Amino acid sequence: MMAWVFLVLAGFGEIGFVIFTKMSEGFKRHQFTALSMAAGFFSLFFLSRALMTISIGTGYAIWTGIGAAGSVILGMLFFGESRNKKRILFIAMIIFSVIGLKLIASE
Repeated sequence: MMAWVFLVLAGFGEIGFVIFTKMSEGFKRHQFTALSMAAGFFSLFFLSRALMTISIGTGYAIWTGIGAAGSVILGMLFFGESRNKKRILFIAMIIFSVIGLKLIASE
C-alpha cells in the first residue's frame, strides 16, 4: 500500500517539476529553478521507493500519466492553455488509463 502512496507522491512531484520549470523562464528565475530541482528530486526519490514493490512498467506508466495529466490540467487552469474538447478528451483517457493500470496491477 505504501508503494502506491509513494507513486502518487512521485507523480505530484513530477507535476511540480514541470510547473516550476515553466515558471523558471528558462532557469532565469532562480527561486523557481531551485523549486524545480527540489521537485524533481522529490519525484525521483518517491518513484524509486515505489518501484521497489510496483513493477517498472506499471509504475512508470502511472508516474508519467499523473505528471502529464496534472501538468496539462494546471496549464489550462493557471497558464491559459487551450481547453478544447479534444484535448480534454485525451487527458481524460490518460486519467482513465492510470486508474485502469492501478485496478489491474498485481502488486
